[in-house]
Amino acid sequence: MRLSAVAGEVGLTFTGHDLEVAGVNTLALAGPGEIAPLFSRKYLPELAASRAGVVLCAEGFAPAGRTCLLSVNPKLDWARVVALFARPQGCLTGISPQAYIHPEASLGVDVTVYPFAFVGARAVVGAGSALFPGVYVGEDCVLGQGCTLYPNAVLMAGTVLGERVAVHAGTVLGSDGFGYAQGPAGHVKIPQVGNVVIGNDVEIGANTAIDRAALDATRIGDGTKIDNLVQIAHNVETGRHCLIISQVGIAGSTKLGHGVVLAGQAGLRDNISLGDGVQVAAQAGVGVDLPPGALVGGSPSMDAATYLKMSLTLPKLPELARRVRRLEKALEAQAKTKEQKP
Repeated sequence: MRLSAVAGEVGLTFTGHDLEVAGVNTLALAGPGEIAPLFSRKYLPELAASRAGVVLCAEGFAPAGRTCLLSVNPKLDWARVVALFARPQGCLTGISPQAYIHPEASLGVDVTVYPFAFVGARAVVGAGSALFPGVYVGEDCVLGQGCTLYPNAVLMAGTVLGERVAVHAGTVLGSDGFGYAQGPAGHVKIPQVGNVVIGNDVEIGANTAIDRAALDATRIGDGTKIDNLVQIAHNVETGRHCLIISQVGIAGSTKLGHGVVLAGQAGLRDNISLGDGVQVAAQAGVGVDLPPGALVGGSPSMDAATYLKMSLTLPKLPELARRVRRLEKALEAQAKTKEQKP
């Protein structure tokens, strides 16, 4: 593409020459036919040595004599530029004769089903969706338009996906929630008879599990992005545009507001509510309701400012303990001296 075409596609202006652009790369690795991003001042040393033909940056960082795409929000516009050059995964179209489609299932137009995928009875697959090898779509599932299920993704019976949902490899939606009653002979399983409902424009990473509800539905709000290796238990509900990062665990019936961010390995107990815009730091353990806008860290979780002060203090504890011991010995010696005086 000509740079002018790239700029037109993403609504940006450029300075310098209207180059032929072949792709995107980092500042360190880009060549004369590639676009590279400059997100902040700390990357200016890399820019000086970069061979990139085009630099996407804020106007204030645009170096004299270089061809630049000018952006008010470089990170957002970089995502849009990369999308112009990104190659979608997959090499087939149509429905493979090696896939199994139940006679009662319904597939929209332009659906792609790879070999060894399974679509169960009464399942509905929306137009333009793609099911990669090893995908299981159980009975009564509903997929909106433009969904993509990558290899070995599993949708157990009754799972509902909105439009443009991406489910990455090895993820399981709608497995049984962890529910048991204690009986004299041991643990008695409580049947989980609800389902999972995923909103529009949700992306779910690899090897994540979202359990079906005991009753009603486990719900993931529109625009939410879920990383790899996340566990979301039965009857959890998230608001719109949440970010749930790797190895987070959310226990049953917990509610998240809109725009909640859960950093890696955070854990949330059951039956609590987090208000809109809550941010939970990595490895935090949350056991209480949090009001809108709360920033917390630590286990058990606490206000983020307190958590940061505590984190700075922890490495100093060995030295503080030595100082306390020295002070205790000095006080003991002082007390003995006083006792020995007539």
